[in-house]
Amino acid sequence: MIRRRPAAFATLLTAALAASVLSACAPAAGDRPLVVVSTNILGDVVDELVGDEVEVMTLMRPDADPHSFEISAQDAARLRTADLLVSNGLGLEEGLQQHLDAAVAEEVDSFVAGESMHALEYTTGDTVGTLDPHFWTDPARMIDVVEALAPRLSELPGVDEAVVDAHVDAYLAELRRLDDDMAAAFETIPAQRRALVTNHHVFGYLAERFGFRIVGAAIPGGTTLAAPSASDLADLVSAIEENGVPAVFAESSSPDRLMHALAQETDMHVEVIELYTESLTAEGGGAEDYLTMMRENTQRIVTGLAQ
Repeated sequence: MIRRRPAAFATLLTAALAASVLSACAPAAGDRPLVVVSTNILGDVVDELVGDEVEVMTLMRPDADPHSFEISAQDAARLRTADLLVSNGLGLEEGLQQHLDAAVAEEVDSFVAGESMHALEYTTGDTVGTLDPHFWTDPARMIDVVEALAPRLSELPGVDEAVVDAHVDAYLAELRRLDDDMAAAFETIPAQRRALVTNHHVFGYLAERFGFRIVGAAIPGGTTLAAPSASDLADLVSAIEENGVPAVFAESSSPDRLMHALAQETDMHVEVIELYTESLTAEGGGAEDYLTMMRENTQRIVTGLAQ
């Protein structure tokens, strides 16, 4: 028989008791309310707002296209058990909408971010008159969304409201700092060079907030599921030349072949710069969270247009 010395036994007993206490203090995933979020941009924001108080399940994987991604039957079933369903809305989640509608029909509590701030209408392209869902390119509108969402999160069953409120206040401060920093950075671009050409119409809110003009988009609409015509692309080439656009912006979640072909068709040197627009990236991809994505995009836009 192996006999443990009293001191060693006491040490083991103390460690075991400490582990037991810590385990009791940390709520298991099944003991916390479940918030299901459609897109990974909103998923990251919700994570920042709730800390460990809530289990957050994000449906959209990193580097996916929010217009076309789909979910498994297992995810669809769990979605309908959520304490709160958070979606972007305004037609963004085209491939997911049937599941969101089914959950709401089964009386899952729902928060639609696009309904909590002043939405813009598309003014050009195939979607003229419909609402633009890409509000997150304007941090001031993300502030509106967070302020509207915060009470819904702090009211979830079993949540420590003070803890959530503290997370919300800290994140709002980060968003206000982001807004100020973006404004200062964009001021370094001469007004005549604040011209955006993108893969599709995704930067309307940024343009309004920071004084850019939208020259055009390769895909003339608010969704990546549309397709450009030869005449659309010819018109855009002419617009790039007329406006002296030095750089066009491709999207990280979409192939950039079209943007390179567009740049090559012009009679001037046009850079093609990749931006993170509708999806966060996996770890190491350069845009793992919303704040990083926005700051990286700001730097790349300034680099492309300021010179």
